[in-house]
Amino acid sequence: MTTMKALVLENHGTEFRVAQIARPTAAEGRVLVRVKASGVNPLDTKIRAGAAAHARHPLPAILGIDLAGVVEEVGAGVTGFRRGDEVYGMTGGVGGVQGSLAEFAAVDARLLAIKPSHLSMREAAALPLIFITAWEGLVDRVGIRAGQKVLVLGGGGGVGHVAVQIAKSFGADVYAVDGARKAYYIKSLDATPIDYATETVEDYVAKYTQGRGFDVVYDTIGGAGLDTAFKAVARFGHVVSCLGWGTHALAPLSFKAATYSGVFTLIPLLTGEGREHHGDIMREATRLAENGQLMPRLDGRSFTLENVMSAHELIEGGKVDGKLVVDIA
Repeated sequence: MTTMKALVLENHGTEFRVAQIARPTAAEGRVLVRVKASGVNPLDTKIRAGAAAHARHPLPAILGIDLAGVVEEVGAGVTGFRRGDEVYGMTGGVGGVQGSLAEFAAVDARLLAIKPSHLSMREAAALPLIFITAWEGLVDRVGIRAGQKVLVLGGGGGVGHVAVQIAKSFGADVYAVDGARKAYYIKSLDATPIDYATETVEDYVAKYTQGRGFDVVYDTIGGAGLDTAFKAVARFGHVVSCLGWGTHALAPLSFKAATYSGVFTLIPLLTGEGREHHGDIMREATRLAENGQLMPRLDGRSFTLENVMSAHELIEGGKVDGKLVVDIA
């Protein structure tokens, strides 16, 4: 087999073209993966629209950041994987690196980990971007520890629901702000749901921290969400955000001698720096999942290469409740 089916984006803002193109090979340091599933993120839709200057991807391009599949070939110098291994990772779709909307992908082995044995390919493909983003914030930036009060803004969303699970796995006391319809799900994660429509930040800071504030606040919303995080954090606490792109008054943070950290998960794909660490983080995801401490929330709808645009349109319209995944093979 020398060719494969792939989705090619030729112009921003247009639909994908189904194409038969040359199949890549496993060069040194890479493994050839037969792609089984590709996660769909809001970032994928922004890249397709040409609305993500921070996630440059020269055209024509194959999108798809998250991947789960089976190792087909192992390149020279790769020792951690062998043919037949089931793997997953955040492996491309930005920075000129081929994405996962194709039957095969030649992947930098440093980005991959063995997928949790009990998760389906669909479940595994839902995790990489959101898990890495949550882990980098809570573990790499904050150094989360047992007993801390952690507030997750957007706690029922993609990054948010994983951040809740990571924080719980470290023994934190976790609170999650989101809409009322996600309260039952948040409770199922053993976290305390907070309805943003009925409780102000002043209300829940008083109710759950006696006015002190939360030790850690993870903002997954951006914009006004980050301003809320500055109000909700305790003295000497830590705010972390994966969407801290706006202009904000720092006085509420400074007057508390609190710390702010940003998360930009794409750096290893864009620059090549830190790819080993992404593989390490994915191994942590496998550990947590196999310990029963991590499970992605999937939207029940299924997609294939032929109708990926439907998945993009659902995300753009805000009509998704859980992660969307494309079945490739």
